[in-house]
Amino acid sequence: MDTPLREPTFLILTALAKEPMHGYGLIGEVAVLSDGRVSLRPGTLYGALDRLVDAGLVEVDREEVVSGRARRYYRLSPAGDATLAEETDRLRRNVEAATTRLRARARTGRSLTARTAGGLA
Repeated sequence: MDTPLREPTFLILTALAKEPMHGYGLIGEVAVLSDGRVSLRPGTLYGALDRLVDAGLVEVDREEVVSGRARRYYRLSPAGDATLAEETDRLRRNVEAATTRLRARARTGRSLTARTAGGLA
C-alpha cells in the first residue's frame, strides 16, 4: 500500500501498533486517537481491515468466542509496521516544514487572518 495513507487507515495502523485488537476495540481506539474526529462504522472498518490484510499490512492475530460470537483480533504485520513508520516520518517532515514557515511569518508580522485561515486547497 502506497503512502500517503488516508487518515482512517493511518489511525487503524496506529491503534494496532499498541497491541492486537478486535473490531470494536479498534473503533474506540481510532475515536480516541483522533479526538473524536474519525468515527468508523463497523462496515467501513471491516472493509478497511480486509484491504489491509490483503495488502499484507495487518494480520489476523487470533479468534475467540465471546458470548457465542466469534471475535477476531488483528495485529500489525512487519510490513504494516514499516508502512506506519514511513508515513509517520513523512507527516513529521510536513509538520516541521509548516511549523518553520509559520514561525517565519510570525517573526515578520505576516500572520494568517481569520478570513484565510482554514481554507480549502
